[in-house]
Amino acid sequence: MIFNLNEFLMAVSFTLDFVEMDILGVASNHGKRTAYIALRIAQELDLKDEEIHDVVALAMLHDNGLSSINVHGRFLKRDPMNIRNLESVKEHCIIGEDNIKDYPFFTDVKGSIKYHHENYDGTGNFNLKAEEIPLMAQIIRIADLTDATFNFGKSNNSNKEKIIKYINDQENKIFSQKLVQAFNNISKDKNFWANLQDDNLKEALKKNTPQFSKDLSLEEIKKITSVFSKIVDSKSHFTKEHSRGLVEKVKIMADYYKKSHEEKMKLIIAADLHDIGKLAIPNEILDSPRKLTFEEFELMKKHVYYTRIALQEIKGFEDINEWASNHHEKLNGMGYPFGKTEKDLDFNSRLMTCLDIYQALTEERPYRKGLVHKEAMKILYDMYKKGLIDGKITEDIDNVFGER
Repeated sequence: MIFNLNEFLMAVSFTLDFVEMDILGVASNHGKRTAYIALRIAQELDLKDEEIHDVVALAMLHDNGLSSINVHGRFLKRDPMNIRNLESVKEHCIIGEDNIKDYPFFTDVKGSIKYHHENYDGTGNFNLKAEEIPLMAQIIRIADLTDATFNFGKSNNSNKEKIIKYINDQENKIFSQKLVQAFNNISKDKNFWANLQDDNLKEALKKNTPQFSKDLSLEEIKKITSVFSKIVDSKSHFTKEHSRGLVEKVKIMADYYKKSHEEKMKLIIAADLHDIGKLAIPNEILDSPRKLTFEEFELMKKHVYYTRIALQEIKGFEDINEWASNHHEKLNGMGYPFGKTEKDLDFNSRLMTCLDIYQALTEERPYRKGLVHKEAMKILYDMYKKGLIDGKITEDIDNVFGER
């Protein structure tokens, strides 16, 4: 399958942008804006196209470790309006580096996420100094910190002057002389400032980032999607095994139904990505020990809509998107987000729904312990009798997993 890496990354960056929304209460396009600044600096440094592509990808992914529940709760206890304080936690750099180790970069990017908070003078989290810090980490540092410090949405000359002064004041302290000079050069371009505005940012990234596609097998694409299912699952103690557990059950049922290899792999990838929209849902809702309010539940329901919006950007993912984003629809039209009915839901969408319910019921939640097979099946059969889910698939799940 010809897999466009730029297309995929732009799609998932839509949901990664929501990680800071959970913490700060606003979505500021921080990941994309960091990526655009990094892109322009990399071009100014005359890096190769493959290196430019990778630094853009790293910049979009640089804060993926923020979603980890181990880091997330600590952030929420800090000043919610100071993203520099939030990002100062060392763990998110380590977790973020580990999360992206299977992503198919074109160049050696080792340490670029782990060390993206290092200062050129050696005063960062890991006390690396000068050229001990990987160049891509240095580029992300200047782009990330500058965007976090200033409001690039304000395009007036006064704000530009403050930004340029700040960067030059940090020469050989936080940033190297080479990167400061590169920023000074790109700052002379009016298009640079215009493209940092929210309305222009996405198109500017798409237009200027070197485009790369790879002819990948579905197994190789699965390695990429596993990166993001890991990020999603790490968001909550109570969902830390959800995507992985769903993937395992999808494999078993695909074999049971004698699915072709291609269809089985697409189902597995759909399971990997089905909850990527949950990055947009605050942890206080995901981890709530009480029944959600009407408003909270309405927000929770949006996660499948966000999944669909993200995945629809990826060519070749049409079936995968359908199966992934239909997992809360019901046969009688009472599901969400679109209220689809029996005639709208193919077999694999119904299968994903049933397995997602079964997986969720057998997992621990903040308001209950995980159910054993018999207890979970009682609920599934009740849902089938009410016309919510597929009866034959329900019986097959009972037969297959009841024997294990």
